[in-house]
Amino acid sequence: MAEQNQQNRKEEQDLNQLLKVRREKLAELQNSGKDPFQITKFDVTAHSTDAKEHFEEMEGKEVSIAGRMMAKRVMGKASFCNVQDLKGNIQCYVARDSIGEESYKEFKKLDIGDIIGITGTVFKTKTGEISIHAESVVLLTKSLQILPEKFHGLTNTDMRYRQRYVDLIMNPEVKDTFIKRSRILKEIRSFLDGRGFMEVETPMLVSNAGGAAARPFSTHYNALDEDVKLRISLELYLKRLIVGGLERVYEIGRVFRNEGVDTRHNPEFTLMELYQAYTDYEGMMELTESMFRYLAETVCGSAVLSYNDTVIDMSKPFERLTMIDAVKKYAGVDFSVVTTDEEAKALADQHHVEYEARHKKGDIISLFFEEFCEEHLIQPTFVMDHPIEISPLTKKKPGNPELVERFELFIYGREMCNAYSELNDPLDQRERFKAQEEAFAAGDEEANHTDEDFLNALEIGMPPTGGIGYGIDRLVMLLTDSYAIRDVILFPTMKTLGGKDQ
Repeated sequence: MAEQNQQNRKEEQDLNQLLKVRREKLAELQNSGKDPFQITKFDVTAHSTDAKEHFEEMEGKEVSIAGRMMAKRVMGKASFCNVQDLKGNIQCYVARDSIGEESYKEFKKLDIGDIIGITGTVFKTKTGEISIHAESVVLLTKSLQILPEKFHGLTNTDMRYRQRYVDLIMNPEVKDTFIKRSRILKEIRSFLDGRGFMEVETPMLVSNAGGAAARPFSTHYNALDEDVKLRISLELYLKRLIVGGLERVYEIGRVFRNEGVDTRHNPEFTLMELYQAYTDYEGMMELTESMFRYLAETVCGSAVLSYNDTVIDMSKPFERLTMIDAVKKYAGVDFSVVTTDEEAKALADQHHVEYEARHKKGDIISLFFEEFCEEHLIQPTFVMDHPIEISPLTKKKPGNPELVERFELFIYGREMCNAYSELNDPLDQRERFKAQEEAFAAGDEEANHTDEDFLNALEIGMPPTGGIGYGIDRLVMLLTDSYAIRDVILFPTMKTLGGKDQ
């Protein structure tokens, strides 16, 4: 232990000395009138990959690139460095005779991590590497910190999430994930725009956080002297717009749920919800299947992709399975012949499924599904016709008032989206809200509360409507083969260290 402590102290002293040297270099530059922080711009004409991908066109031509210096090899009168920018990295050949003796001295003093601008000609070295022959090198930003060690990089996951800026520098695959995330969002918009949907925005701070089963965050409006909640869903405001005659609307926005943090949940996440008048959950299944296939083909290049070493095939028609049939298939229990809440609870006792006293038959079916079915739904599967008890905003299934026209899409055992034939009967909706209020009083903190303005909107009249909600983060996880939700959120929720983020 003593040896380890001594080693740690030595490493800390070495680091402090290196940091001191960087600050001394900055002071020297400033004293000589060459403060890099006084530079306001650098005209970039190309990215690193342009020279590589279009070498035949660009050979011998002058380009100006800018980025972070990730490696440097000084060899007397000529040196090599590696510059990393948005698109990738490229080798630069820096010779004293090309940039001048004074500039070359300054170049040799540069540190790994410094941001530089290089102007030069595109060429290929004797070893065949496409490079830039520097004619000038400009220090644009002096890095006063030291990047993680080159070969081991930034591997501590907690530190990666807290210092995402370093993670993006050191791990190219992380940058690729977030570039792909941006493209996924772009293609979702493109797909929906092609189907005549209109993108809208709705309030984040609301008096009544409804539209989902979740505990909200609370805050306070000083100007109004009123407590409000952060939204947990986009649903109720988007349906108001359907009432208003907009017919096809969607929103991509942050929602906030005061819940746990794990590999698939973050308290604030991105949700896409859409609503389409004059259709039902069958129409939503067609839209969902078409969208997921389109995104896979457009962003990943194929509707057949790999997730966590498992092949996911979105090229074939998605399987359709009712929740009751799924429970029958995977748990061996047929709830279609169960008539009372007591029978359902007895079955739960037999199969060691935990439930609460307030739960009814529909709740028990849902618990059985979660316990025995979800893990088996690897290939894309629509799980349809949910119990009414767990679906307070959904239209009843004609001929079976215990069920509703709702589906969830499961891929790799995970819920990817949730969709309904939307309830547009204001009298029925009031009764559903009443049941939710009773559930809240009985201890369900995730139950919805009555929203009188929403009921008023329904009384004005909402056409038959299909609606759907996608968790963007889980979709990005699937399409980028990312294991944890924190890997696809640039700045995930983290517990603060020592009272503040570090």
